[in-house]
Amino acid sequence: MRGFLHPAVRPVASDAQSKFRGLQRGRRTKLARAANTTLVKADQWARGDVVGADVSEALESAFAASAKKKK
Repeated sequence: MRGFLHPAVRPVASDAQSKFRGLQRGRRTKLARAANTTLVKADQWARGDVVGADVSEALESAFAASAKKKK
């Protein structure tokens, strides 16, 4: 019964991360390439897992740039 004295810690995804998860695989791949990373690391970032700060900053900026183009 490990951890029964305190509640489970769950990663809280930001708005950009949850929207990134909702995109189709092709779009996620395109954004990952724009951020110079792999789709695996991009999906880990979207889940709220631990990734490097440079990867997360690059993905956030690539996602923000694609959102600006969409509108």
